[in-house]
Amino acid sequence: MMHMRKVTFGVAASLDLYIARENHSVDWLQWSDEIGAFVKEFWTTVDTVVMGRKTYEAGVREGLKAYDGVRNYVISTTMTEAADPRVEIVRGDPVGFIRALRQSEGRDICIMGGGVLARELFEADLIDEVGVNVHPVLLGSGIPLFHRMSRQLDLRLTECRPFRNGCVLLRYARLDPA
Repeated sequence: MMHMRKVTFGVAASLDLYIARENHSVDWLQWSDEIGAFVKEFWTTVDTVVMGRKTYEAGVREGLKAYDGVRNYVISTTMTEAADPRVEIVRGDPVGFIRALRQSEGRDICIMGGGVLARELFEADLIDEVGVNVHPVLLGSGIPLFHRMSRQLDLRLTECRPFRNGCVLLRYARLDPA
């Protein structure tokens, strides 16, 4: 039987669970060497990053046009061109695309940011793990981490790692993985 690639929804959020300000700004994100070391370690487990258009555009505004050393995909029905030639735009059904990716050969897959895309993939039982880096800030309003779903999804805490800058990494595994 073929190994099924693990899909992780990876995201940073404020303590009040917003992933960006109303204007999509993420100027409140706090970086540190400790977080950098975790991210470097995580990147060794994945070879594919998938983002929604809004997450990708927010990254481009912050100067990140593509992730090095991995395949970069942006799911969008409206984008015609990416800011970097290493980024492939996927126009089709995101559920079908991720389902096919999971069954292909390779390391794990990271769904980066973006609550709208994540909701579709959660609903289709295609996300195996959730990793949230909670930042010590209350934004008061913004773009929510999670959007309304049709049912409850049960998770199990697999890691809780505090960082010296006040951020806390939370990792959860789906109890009923696909």
